[in-house]
Amino acid sequence: MDPLRYRLSRVSFATILTLIAVSASTLTTGWLDAEENTLRSALESISAGELQDHIHFLADDTLEGREAGSRGGRAAAGYLATLFEKAGLKPLGEKTSYFQPFGNEMRNVLGVLEGSDPELKHQYVLIGAHYDHVGYGNRRTSLGPYGFVHNGADDNASGTSALLEMIDAFNRLPQPPRRSILFACWDGEEQGLLGSKHWVANPSVPLQQIAFAFNIDMIGRLRDQKVEVFGSRSSQGLRQLLSRHNAEFDLELDFSWEMQANSDHHSFYAKSIPVLMLFTGLHDDYHRPGDDSDKINAQGAQAVTRLLFSTAYEIAERSDAMSFRAGSRNENPTARQQFEKSEPPSGPRLGMIWEKIGERLTVKSVQRGSAAERIGLRAGDQLIAINGRPIVNEDQLRIDILATRNPFAVTVARGGQSDPVELHGDLDGEPVRLGIAWREDEAEPGTLMVVQVIPGSAAQLAGIREFDRIYAVGGQAFRNGEEFFKRITTLPAPLDLTIERRGRIVPFQVVVPPLPQVD
Repeated sequence: MDPLRYRLSRVSFATILTLIAVSASTLTTGWLDAEENTLRSALESISAGELQDHIHFLADDTLEGREAGSRGGRAAAGYLATLFEKAGLKPLGEKTSYFQPFGNEMRNVLGVLEGSDPELKHQYVLIGAHYDHVGYGNRRTSLGPYGFVHNGADDNASGTSALLEMIDAFNRLPQPPRRSILFACWDGEEQGLLGSKHWVANPSVPLQQIAFAFNIDMIGRLRDQKVEVFGSRSSQGLRQLLSRHNAEFDLELDFSWEMQANSDHHSFYAKSIPVLMLFTGLHDDYHRPGDDSDKINAQGAQAVTRLLFSTAYEIAERSDAMSFRAGSRNENPTARQQFEKSEPPSGPRLGMIWEKIGERLTVKSVQRGSAAERIGLRAGDQLIAINGRPIVNEDQLRIDILATRNPFAVTVARGGQSDPVELHGDLDGEPVRLGIAWREDEAEPGTLMVVQVIPGSAAQLAGIREFDRIYAVGGQAFRNGEEFFKRITTLPAPLDLTIERRGRIVPFQVVVPPLPQVD
């Protein structure tokens, strides 16, 4: 086995980028240096300026909106084929060309970067983007006004330009990734995904050899760092994979459960191939003449392209293939709403309300039928200690009430009595150390979704929210909820949690009660 290939297969791109960011000073020598520098150079070669240059050309008035089959569309295809050839991609069209003709003068543009692994190079990671737009527009394709050039800078000169920059980045690696990369610029997308549908019906390589398909469509109008992600449930672990790569780019990712036949990824999804599409959203210029290159957020397109490149690199390099998840076919936004329902709150363990009077917390009222009533707490009692532990502040009191195991003892100062009074009894419910409820997700094994944060708990005080995803405890992954529960009930305080929130990885340190208090 080639030593470089072996090393690359053992260390993911995301891991190396993290090592660069966190431990650069410690990596000045050793075998990682050359690889880190090359990977970093490849990533940084994805340039906002070059993206903008490609978009300017593809969205110029002279291409007349790149309508499929038009002279402007053919000129755009020629530009792409020239760049494919310059990059040294192997032609994958008809008659040893880059073109796959179909329909009425339409052409897909296809090229491949052959993989470096003798076995895995026969599998392909497909990276596609449609390059056609709607020309001068009509009632079917335009939101008006008609008769003016619709340049489609965002839709989809932006995605096509991202694909071109990814070709350049892959070419800067010391060798290609283990799997082959098939680059496809689709024609006829605006007329019903014609190009990608034609290709899956007439593939240049056997369809079963497509390991994964990326679709890049409209990434040129990033606003507030928000990116929609489609297809993340088409294979297990995609959300976590993308989020870990996003750590460097800090994009806010909205993982949609919607899967409609509205862009070319659906042609592959329909054939049970796992897919991902990133999308920066609709805007007022969508399918209108105003979608021009001067409105492109090139820096935003750069961030999205770099995220796509690093993710595609890992998928192309990993030893195991990402298999299609058939369960995604039964999922949609309605199913998401049901899955992401909060757990109903549980009743209070003690059942009293207090207020701060002077330096002490004083019982204001006691709920009828509660543990507080059974124990004998009264309005006006001043709270001193719980199970012999002095009460320092309200936050600590709430955590102690939630975490204390029965039997329970509370010490109070009571009017008319010179000595403190100690009251005993049992709290309602079970003790909780962290203070969350969670749900496992079949699409994301080894992660948990928070579906309840108990008010006053250590989790709430740390800032954990409903629908956060938990990836690790104490820096270690876990297999399931049972293993997670064991960790949070046996590890010493504080608990270090790795949490993903809308695609951003956030470390949390939770100040939980000391052992042996348990959840």
